[in-house]
Amino acid sequence: MSSFAELLQSVTPEIYENLKTAVEIGKWPDGRKLTQEQKELCLQAMIAWEQDNLPEDQRTGYMGPQGCKSKNEEIPNILFKSSDTLH
Repeated sequence: MSSFAELLQSVTPEIYENLKTAVEIGKWPDGRKLTQEQKELCLQAMIAWEQDNLPEDQRTGYMGPQGCKSKNEEIPNILFKSSDTLH
């Protein structure tokens, strides 16, 4: 393989799952421990493959819609009722 892009084209869903499992448990299927460099390269390959093959909500690092839910809810005023007036 002459480039990372060419390598990614040869990655099958099965290879992707093997890379993902290796990163998750820190070991190759044969039990050998991944080096830090191998973990980094596997993650890069996984993320790049996901970009072309998975919907956004199934990709590594997806966090869904962000925002504070409490801003959407009206907070009742427990100090004053609407009929209370200040003079």
